[in-house]
Amino acid sequence: MVGGFLMLPELRALLIGPDSFHLQRSAAEWHTNVCVHAPTSEPRSRSAQQLVCLECFLRFSYSFVSFALFQPQQSDHSEPRPEPESRLQPPPQLQLTEQPQSSHQLQEQNPLQPGEPQLLNTERQEKSAWVTPQRLFGLLLVLFIGIAILGLVYYLHHILHTGSGNIAANVTPCVSAACQWAAARLSMSTDPFAQPCDYFVSICGSKGLKSKGRQRSHGIPGHSQNPIERLAETDKQNKSEHRRLGEDTTLSRKTLLLQYLRGILETNQSSSSSAVQKTKDFYHSCLDTRSLEAAGAEPFLRLIQKLGGWAVSGQWNRTDFNYTLGLLMREYETFPFFNLYVGKDPNEAASNRTKRYIQIDQPDLLIPIEWNSNTQKSRAKTETLRPFLASCQSYLAFLGSPPSMRMLHVGTFISLSSELAVAASPLQYRLSKGQLYQRMTIRDLQSQAPAIDWLGCLEAAFHPLSLTEDDHVLLHNLPYIIQMSRIINKWLHKSEMSNSGTLHTFMVLNLLHTLMPAMDFRFSETARNFSLALGNIEEEVPRWKRCILETERGFDSVLAHLLSETTSRRETEEIVENVFFAFISKIMDLRWKDQNSFQRFIDKVYSSPPRLLSSKEISNEDDLDLLFSEVTVSSSGFFSNYLQLLSLWQKRRSKLLATQTEDADILSVAPSLVSNGLLFPMGMFVPPLFHPTYPKAMNYGAVGFLVAKDIFHLFLPEIYSHSPTMRAVGECVWTHYLKATEKAGQVRATILPTARQEEVWLQYSALQVALQAYHQSLSQNPADTSVSGLHHTQLFFRSFSQVSCDTDPDGESMPLDASFLIPVMCSQTGLCSTSPQCSLKTQQDKSQAC
Repeated sequence: MVGGFLMLPELRALLIGPDSFHLQRSAAEWHTNVCVHAPTSEPRSRSAQQLVCLECFLRFSYSFVSFALFQPQQSDHSEPRPEPESRLQPPPQLQLTEQPQSSHQLQEQNPLQPGEPQLLNTERQEKSAWVTPQRLFGLLLVLFIGIAILGLVYYLHHILHTGSGNIAANVTPCVSAACQWAAARLSMSTDPFAQPCDYFVSICGSKGLKSKGRQRSHGIPGHSQNPIERLAETDKQNKSEHRRLGEDTTLSRKTLLLQYLRGILETNQSSSSSAVQKTKDFYHSCLDTRSLEAAGAEPFLRLIQKLGGWAVSGQWNRTDFNYTLGLLMREYETFPFFNLYVGKDPNEAASNRTKRYIQIDQPDLLIPIEWNSNTQKSRAKTETLRPFLASCQSYLAFLGSPPSMRMLHVGTFISLSSELAVAASPLQYRLSKGQLYQRMTIRDLQSQAPAIDWLGCLEAAFHPLSLTEDDHVLLHNLPYIIQMSRIINKWLHKSEMSNSGTLHTFMVLNLLHTLMPAMDFRFSETARNFSLALGNIEEEVPRWKRCILETERGFDSVLAHLLSETTSRRETEEIVENVFFAFISKIMDLRWKDQNSFQRFIDKVYSSPPRLLSSKEISNEDDLDLLFSEVTVSSSGFFSNYLQLLSLWQKRRSKLLATQTEDADILSVAPSLVSNGLLFPMGMFVPPLFHPTYPKAMNYGAVGFLVAKDIFHLFLPEIYSHSPTMRAVGECVWTHYLKATEKAGQVRATILPTARQEEVWLQYSALQVALQAYHQSLSQNPADTSVSGLHHTQLFFRSFSQVSCDTDPDGESMPLDASFLIPVMCSQTGLCSTSPQCSLKTQQDKSQAC
């Protein structure tokens, strides 16, 4: 041991060999790389790195001089020592899961080579040659140089650890308003470093598993969704989009985004853009429930008169059925007898065609129905008929219908609804019968379902586009469409005989359902009571959340513009880029079953570069003002504003069919694979998950981890099917969890199912990737700040723990508290400056590292 470094025999032989000059340079470079890039609990500044590098080089130089001077000279007739077969190679860069070896370990792993005893014997024989004046002078010279170098090393060490090199003492606190708010939130969260292992028995220390806001939303009246798309994206929606909207102690990512948009829309700052001002006026008119209550049902009754009245009031102009149907589809986004969508044909996916088609499906009937698997037929649910009847009677009473007329019209409405229900069938049944995506021309559709003027109604729904009878449409339940046409013809004949206007009343009540969000409290309360009678347990959605969702339906392009103005693009792009390349580094380290599968996967990853919405994809204020120039918004009349919203929704649908391009969903909070890469929505980068003034450690610990986790989720199926690493790492983390919590006696030692092994590996890997991305950011710019006295790695882990518990819980798929990954990570030597109270270091060695 010389100067703190162990000089191995083979290195000693190489030092005085013919390649000594090249070895000196390569060894010095090796020491520099080890000193600068070895894992530490806290990153070093550039000056500190240089001092450590100098210290390492001086120590190496001392060892080299010592061995060079004390090496005995061989006689001229002695044979030269053979040149080693290979030169010393620098070690691979240390990974997060590797632990630096001690000098003792190095010594045990590098025993003396067989030729070393002969070398020692030669030294003994020539021992007398050492005692010469020259050797004595050399000895004194080495001692003098050694004392000088050791003094310099001590001085450097003192500077590094007690002076200006102490980064922890000189970390600048973040004093921005965002950081002060983050500090307050952090003070209310649990410190995972101070918790015993028993704390991790339950999710986030709670007694028993909590749902933590992961119940599915039951939707909002007036918001229908394409069931075909819902079938294809069920898993994705369960994980990211269908979060509960009610108030909760935990905040989903979607709720955080809605809160952030709320802050933007409720600012008093006026805008020079008319489109922005109209968007804010629409939102505020939605919040003005007092005006809604004062108006009552009068706005809807005036609308009925524009449609020709209705038989319920005794005043109906017997308007044409297809004319009224087309008007409802064009102006009021109401589809009583069938639904319309725009989408691609999956049968053309192989040809990479991007053409979109009009798609026709069965409607969302207002009457509850159920499927009888024995008869293969649907029917109205008998037990729900009584509450459904009561709710319909209440609606007619609110609209001023005489009591003597209510039962008659409600009865015929239920009768027609029940007939249509029999023709409907669930999605899975239609899928099994091959009834989805049936292609036919509008002319053929007209011949099979003649009661509907298909060309006229479709042109009304997609105004101002021009359609022809030769255009193709896709049907998702042709048997229903045919039967619906027969039912309509039958009721049209009845209406001519009795003047009951049942079909017209049916359409008006469907229009009422569409406009329910703009009606007074009596209507929404009746709908809610009916939902409770059906057994649906749902919490009341705050008005402001409903209003933001309604605003997004028509003014999404304006909200995208406002969101882009408040999002720091440079910082978000840096996080996404660093995390993506750290992800690539991680998958490169995985063991793959074969080279071909790995190559296919890596080609797919490289062909999906990450990106945010470009500035060209986001409209500027001038374009937005032109787009909304014909929209008139009142700050107090929400009913009329809502009618404008429905008109905007119709224009969006027509644009989707005409341009064959789809606008990004600004309320999305997870990335998606699109044709030109991996698209990250701006809605991911909002407080408290991200803020440009936060310390980088905080941003990477929160949103950096979420970005990494979402990327892994997108590529998970292919990774799992071709790499055995996932199972081994998942079992390793689970084993440590069982050992650490065995004293609590509440965790049963079981083998994890595949899905949970996947999630454990995924979150553990995502945390590693986020930390590696953070270190990469520090290598580019070592400066960082602190919050609540926390900085660097410890702040990174605290931020991760907080987002795992409070914002993005995965209690359904994660078998353990995600914060337990912190003790697992900190068990690696030198990674954490503060050891968690739940320490795993005594329970594992390097062979047990995950």
